[in-house]
This record gives sequence, structure tokens and C-alpha cells, in this order.
Amino acid sequence: MAAIELDGVTKRYGTLRALDDLSLTVEEGEVFGFLGPNGAGKSTTINVLLDFVRPDAGEVRLLGEPVRREESARVRERVGVLPEGFGVYDRLSGRKHLAFAIDSKDAADDPDALLERVGLAGDGDRPAGDYSRGMKQRLVLAMALVGEPDLLVLDEPSTGLDPNGARRMREVVREEAARGATVFFSSHILGQVEAVCDRVGIIRDGEMIAVDSVEGLRAASGAESVLEVSVAGEAPEAALSSVRDLDGVSEVRAAGGQVTVTLGGDVRKTDVLNELESAGVEVVDFETREASLEDLFTAYTEGDEADEEAAGTGGEPA
Repeated sequence: MAAIELDGVTKRYGTLRALDDLSLTVEEGEVFGFLGPNGAGKSTTINVLLDFVRPDAGEVRLLGEPVRREESARVRERVGVLPEGFGVYDRLSGRKHLAFAIDSKDAADDPDALLERVGLAGDGDRPAGDYSRGMKQRLVLAMALVGEPDLLVLDEPSTGLDPNGARRMREVVREEAARGATVFFSSHILGQVEAVCDRVGIIRDGEMIAVDSVEGLRAASGAESVLEVSVAGEAPEAALSSVRDLDGVSEVRAAGGQVTVTLGGDVRKTDVLNELESAGVEVVDFETREASLEDLFTAYTEGDEADEEAAGTGGEPA
């Protein structure tokens, strides 16, 4: 069963079409990264998923249930949410925040176990108003985990977290996926998405322009990778020229015992290595640096800026 289904969802704000016939399926147990430039429609999509905003057209289902106001309470009991721009009650302790969340879901969670899980052990009795931004983020993540939800919707969960907090957040996401939960994960920190997500969706101008694994996006985008080859001695110019002549090689550089080859298209790393060895170069070692998710995100979304400049307009809000 799909955990999230959007079918032909459209949402307008006046003359602005924030979502344009948007369709997306996220499978049960999947960690799905949701990306897009500012104004692309990410926030509107999440608000539609959670039934905070009604679409003008299309269907939305969570965990097999239609998302409608008269039925959304039943669905929300199975969903944990860490929203962007959340608020906490300054006078209430962290433990009382969790006790409230546990009571509201009629769950049996241990507040102290949740606090420990998100790295707030020992801070449960402090007023949440005394927490740092990162500690508040951890607290709201703990509240989202109450009741072992079937679906977690995390909107910018790394905001305000230090490296240890970000690492713990990734661990929580992996643990939730391991127990069978679905995680829908929106973030501007692309390294976090790449580290935990099974698939990634990229939205632009209210439309899904790509959905795939990072490897699949890399292959479809034609993004270049870099092959670093360590050689014995210095590679002769004739060998470098032979490599440059291979279809799909866009650049070859050499410095001492290092040959750097930028690869695109369908060229294989073994073709480069074979060409060097055929020219009498002894290959000692090699390493490949693939295009990062940040590179892929740029490749899929850089059209926005060029289009706006050509039209002489600025970006629109989502």
C-alpha cells in the first residue's frame, strides 16, 4: 500500500498556481526526500498532505485514506509531524510537552525514553523556553515520534541542529524506517537527504520534475563524475590525448603522478583505465567522485533563474 498518494493536485492562490497537476506516490516503509528551490511549492504540498490547505483539484490519500476534514482526525492519529516554524510553550517543561502529546494520542510512550532518544536526557524538567533552537527542534521531533506513527512528515528537521544533533536525527530516521514507518523528509540541507533517503523528488514551479533514487537522478541528468587516477611516474601527453578522444570525456588534467578525468555521457571508467594502460601508463590506483545531490539539484532546477532573467521577473512565493 502507498503511504502517500497525490493525484493531479492543483492549488491556486489568486492568479498564482502553487501546485500544478501534481502527482506523487510514496511507498510504505520508504524514506522519501522532498526537494525544491524557494517558491517551488514544497510548503503548499506539505500543507495539502496534512489537510491544512484544501486543493482546488485532485485527490490526496494518506495511508490509504482520503484526506478530508471530516475524516482527517482518524488519519492524523497515525501521523507524526515535525513542522517548519513550530512553536513551543515556554513555561512548560520538555517532559510536560511529551506528556501532552502522549495523552492527545492516547499512547503509552515513556517521556524519558523519548527525551533520551533525541538527545535531551537530563533536560526534561527545564522549561522549553530555556531551550536553544536546536533543543526545541529535538523536542518537537520527540513529540512527532509519540505513538509509533506509521508516517512521519519532517519539514526541515535539521534546522538549528549542531552536527551531533543532525547525526542523531539521521539515526532516528533510520530507526523509524527499520521498524516499518514511512518518512517524508523535506530539507534544504542536501547532504542530510542524500544520507538517509531511498528516493528523492524534486519539485519546481508546482510540478514534479524528477522522482528517483540519487543514483537514478545522477544517471538521468547526465551529471559528470570525476575519475582520479594515480599512475607510476608522469603520464605522457600521447596517453592523455588518447583519453581525451574517448566519447564522453570532457576534460583531462595531469599533475605529476595524478591524472584527473571528468566523465560525462556513457563513457565507462574501465575505458579510461584501459586507454592509459594501452599507452604504457602503469595505473597504481583510482578513485571516482560522483556528482553529489547538490550538483544534481542544481542541474534539475537551474532553469528557474535563467527563465526569470529572460522574462525580467523575480521568483514567486509558494
